[in-house]
Amino acid sequence: MIKEFRDFIAKGNVMDMAVGIIIGAAFTAIVTSLVADLLNPIIGLVLGGVDFTSMYAVLSGQVPEGVGLETARETGAAVFAYGAFITACINFAIIAFVVFLLVKMVNRVKDATMKKEEAAREEPTGPTELDILMEIRDALKK
Repeated sequence: MIKEFRDFIAKGNVMDMAVGIIIGAAFTAIVTSLVADLLNPIIGLVLGGVDFTSMYAVLSGQVPEGVGLETARETGAAVFAYGAFITACINFAIIAFVVFLLVKMVNRVKDATMKKEEAAREEPTGPTELDILMEIRDALKK
């Protein structure tokens, strides 16, 4: 059983997946910062100073007026944090779009490489064995 597990881990696709997960986690941190630190302030400015991350509705409990989402959660009140959900949706849309662009770029590079390989295979480098045999046959007929 240990040997099977070791063989499973040693396969290339498992290692590729692990690398992808690690890079994905780092990439998510970058996109989260992009949304929270750059896009949300711009969106808030366009919408008149709205900050999505602090938008919430109190479902039950007592929350002082004008406190942030974290403070509202610390009071123990049930809060409906729709602003955090909007931010998560923006994060997802940006991540999905960037992944789409990356996949598109990788596919373009892969297609270009395949076309070069096909062109290299199709180019004759000289007479083939069949061509030589046909020439010999034709010469023997004369």
